[in-house]
Amino acid sequence: MALDLTAFKTIVPSRYITFTIPNPLLHLRHFNASQLRVAVLDSPAPSEPVQIAAMLVPIGREADWYFSTEQGHLQLILNFPQLSRLVLVGNLPNSTNPISYNPLLRTDGVVGVADLAVVEENLMPLLIELIPRSAFCRTGDGLCEIPFLRYEDEVVRSLVLDRCVGEFVGEILIEDVELESEDRGVREFRRRLRFKRMPNLVQTQIKIQPKNLDFVNMEEVEFEIVDDGVLVHPYLTAMVAGLSVIRSFLDAKIGNGIKPKALCLGVGGGALLGFLSSQLGFQVLGIEADNVVLEVARRYFGLERGNSIRLCVGEALDMIGKFATQAESDGFRGYVLKNGELLNDFDCKFDVIMVDLDATDAYMGMSAPPSAFFQKNALFAIRTLLSKDSVVIMNVIPSDKTSYKLVIAEFKEVFAELYEIDVGNEDNFVLIASASEIEHVPVHRQSKFLKKLKQVSGCFLDSIRLI
Repeated sequence: MALDLTAFKTIVPSRYITFTIPNPLLHLRHFNASQLRVAVLDSPAPSEPVQIAAMLVPIGREADWYFSTEQGHLQLILNFPQLSRLVLVGNLPNSTNPISYNPLLRTDGVVGVADLAVVEENLMPLLIELIPRSAFCRTGDGLCEIPFLRYEDEVVRSLVLDRCVGEFVGEILIEDVELESEDRGVREFRRRLRFKRMPNLVQTQIKIQPKNLDFVNMEEVEFEIVDDGVLVHPYLTAMVAGLSVIRSFLDAKIGNGIKPKALCLGVGGGALLGFLSSQLGFQVLGIEADNVVLEVARRYFGLERGNSIRLCVGEALDMIGKFATQAESDGFRGYVLKNGELLNDFDCKFDVIMVDLDATDAYMGMSAPPSAFFQKNALFAIRTLLSKDSVVIMNVIPSDKTSYKLVIAEFKEVFAELYEIDVGNEDNFVLIASASEIEHVPVHRQSKFLKKLKQVSGCFLDSIRLI
């Protein structure tokens, strides 16, 4: 059936259409598929005046969820709020799932500037047909300008390790990647965890290193996890820095031989849990909604369940409600989780609650945590699980400035004090809220714990501000 191009003459919010066309670029060595895949997405919130843009899918990455799914396409267009429509054009993928990417093995080189000009010229007749009637025209002759956006990231090559499906999070991808380094003499490698529902968001990444640097294909070499006491995600470092708000309280506990207790809502690959346990001596209880994610964390990211790390499968808010009810009655003595784990080592209160959960709706864009966490009953349940001198530390990616102000207002109604760290990446903020006013006792000695906390927190220690 022939494609009706008249459908594209109007903007329909969130409409997503894909189709294929005979490849007009076969004379170019890079675009060698017999057909091109075209994906057209209209923004959930179209701009005024209407503007559209096109983007070429990077050669070799056509099957990546970034470019082959509606969720990835959506996250791309949300990065350009001025756009009403974004058109992706690329070779028809030869796989329905992400595959390993290694341009070093390609014989056709990279797409040059001259080739790009030819590509844009050959695709322009198609793109003109995709211009809505209400599009904003900048040129005097009435023709619309259609800019070509270029996708760039730091990935040099990637190796898909595994794909699996979780009952709660859906499709999961585990991959090793080599990243561009500012120091040309140093090669950087990461292991990453991504979900198809939010493909552009790296859920977890850790440092890895090859046992042999002399290789071209990543499949030829074995990688090992680097445990150097450094968190790769800057916002995780900021969350750890938030512990300094109660550093004298934590230091006193450790000095008395008592391990601080942390409740982590959201496990992912387990980077934060492992860090709190191995680097700072915490006893950690992690809650994760999907058991498959926990298995991935154990198998690929080195998360080990043991006396210092307990894991629980359950929806975070549901478990918080159950824990709060338990805390107000009999405490955790004798309390058994679904997986048979006993919580006898935890009393009914935690020294810190870490919240690192992203919103599950891609149409909300990059946002965290789910909005339900900002409701009064959720915040009160969290406060119930905090001891007098404890804090909740939450990674927040606000959808806009107005919503962030509302979040702060909700926190201030429930908690005694509220602190903030601006991570500095234009996305993440870390909120630190205490159940009671914090007595800042001067620390005259530098214990092992305090030295370590200062070392791992870096510049974020100076970024903490009282709201």
